[in-house]
Amino acid sequence: MDQKNKKLIAAKASLNYVQDGAILGVGTGSTVNELIDLLPTIREKIQAVVSSSAATTARLESLGFEVSMLNSVGDLDVYIDGADEANKHLQLIKGGGGALTREKILAGASRKFVCIIDDSKQVGRLGAFPLPIEVIPMAQSFVARKMVKMRGQPIWREGLVTDNGNHILDIHNLQIPNPLEMETRINQIPGVITVGLFAHRPADVLIVASDNGIRTLGQ
Repeated sequence: MDQKNKKLIAAKASLNYVQDGAILGVGTGSTVNELIDLLPTIREKIQAVVSSSAATTARLESLGFEVSMLNSVGDLDVYIDGADEANKHLQLIKGGGGALTREKILAGASRKFVCIIDDSKQVGRLGAFPLPIEVIPMAQSFVARKMVKMRGQPIWREGLVTDNGNHILDIHNLQIPNPLEMETRINQIPGVITVGLFAHRPADVLIVASDNGIRTLGQ
């Protein structure tokens, strides 16, 4: 089964977590795009939809959805998003698409966080995928120096400005033996908006698509 079909079956499986009258949060990325294209089939179930990025908002609006602001709807019933890496504890690395801050806000505001991935994203230890950090532009070099001291190799994602007007540093070759501790440590660096480690707020449900079909972790 090719990767696109794996993404599609993971997205289809996540629809089961959208109940009648749901306030739904929608993430960003290629797997989530498969989900968005399926949402018109359950339009009657969705009371309101909140988006994690300008790109997702545009895709939702092109399908006739009115996108609400998080401030106007309160907590989300369910938030569905992809990930760049996921471990067995449902801790994640996210932010390959640059939307990590808004994604983390929606994950934090959700009663249930459903993560959809294909099996290439499942890892024993987080960190092979470069860890994204959203930073205030004036702090970019300062944060980069801090990450060098933590034995990571920071690379500025040139040409990208986030929807929040900030920059992204991708940290390569960073050892992450304790994602909870690492998330806290990086978030305490002045100038960091957020780090793409989702350990303090991991997924509640991880849907993994493989050649053998769907496997679900969590509940």
